[in-house]
Amino acid sequence: MTSFDSSPTSTAWRALLAVAVVFVILATTGWSAVRDHHADEPRELALASWARDRIAGRSLPEVGAPAYRTAHFFATLTSGQQVALADKYPSVVGNLNGVPVTLRYRANRLALKQAVSVETRRTHDEALSAGGRSEAAERVERFRSMLAQHRRILAFDPSGRGRAAEVFGDLDRASRVSVVVPGVDTSLLTLERDRRVNSAPVGMAKSLYGAERAAAPATRTAVIAWADYTAPAGLGMDAALGGLAADGAVRLNALVGALPGTSTVSLFCHSYGSVVCGVAAGDAPGRVADIAVAGSPGMRAESAARLDTDARIWAMRDQDDWIRDVPHLEFGGIGHGADPVDPAFGARLVSAAGAAGHSGYFEPGTQSLANFAAIGVGAYGSVRCATADGACHRGISGEPEGQRA
Repeated sequence: MTSFDSSPTSTAWRALLAVAVVFVILATTGWSAVRDHHADEPRELALASWARDRIAGRSLPEVGAPAYRTAHFFATLTSGQQVALADKYPSVVGNLNGVPVTLRYRANRLALKQAVSVETRRTHDEALSAGGRSEAAERVERFRSMLAQHRRILAFDPSGRGRAAEVFGDLDRASRVSVVVPGVDTSLLTLERDRRVNSAPVGMAKSLYGAERAAAPATRTAVIAWADYTAPAGLGMDAALGGLAADGAVRLNALVGALPGTSTVSLFCHSYGSVVCGVAAGDAPGRVADIAVAGSPGMRAESAARLDTDARIWAMRDQDDWIRDVPHLEFGGIGHGADPVDPAFGARLVSAAGAAGHSGYFEPGTQSLANFAAIGVGAYGSVRCATADGACHRGISGEPEGQRA
């Protein structure tokens, strides 16, 4: 006799109940919608002008062209012609995969200066509400911070809530590149924080870069704070669905595929960022050797094997992380699938000791950060597993690149 618990009808009811639990959690933990910022009209005008322009008698590459075509086009230009394009179209050149990274840094500095001027005018615009003028002032402060001389801004788009990417280290010379993929509420205004510094994308990446350099001083490393996708605004429906993750996955793989040189790449994906990485995994460039997730609501797959990637899959979760209370399921497009720290998922489970709560994985002194750094530099033998049997080491070993005999 078939029991009620094992019947298809019962399974459906359990799934519906779990979805209801998700929405209760959303309603009681501050999930909210955030109004998008105004469209960036100057960038739209620049894109239209770029599409019509020519240099040295040739049309400019399409903005959506493959990175290798854009790289080839810029390689045929003189340095003076490259700079001329960056200076004329900073908001375009600064966001084109395939453009030399140093040229992108230059272009984004110019784009940031233009954005400061735009937002400064908005702070005095009486047609805006007090809240609108206050937001403009916050954006001015953020953009001025990003203009600090030492900063390397790889991508910058102030439209909507804004997107950006920042590099720590020498991307052109790195043999190991780590990409930090953050989660919900990532925008230009949350790119960095004065409090809980290491819970924001820039703080996460900077902390990881320092830990990697300490773990392997002889290894040429670079870390990218990749906030260059549209993340869910607050913990609402977008956070429970996969649409934004799918769009982000395309952008993430495009970035990785366009990185200079032949560096090995590791992805470090936090919270909803792990959804992005899970969707990206199957189409990720072959240079992606490792995908590590922390505080994950799921990777839109029922197992690590179903991610369809040769990259090693690592997972961790702090015992105090509230994400453990969110049902790991997918039903009717809602939810993100199995729990990556469930042993049945098949990820390499690593220790997150010391990482307090949902946003503490990149704090210095934690085992979570030490493990991320070891993975990032390829020192797999230094990774501390979540279990005493050392299961996360099975089938791999290694010392940091640059320190091998």
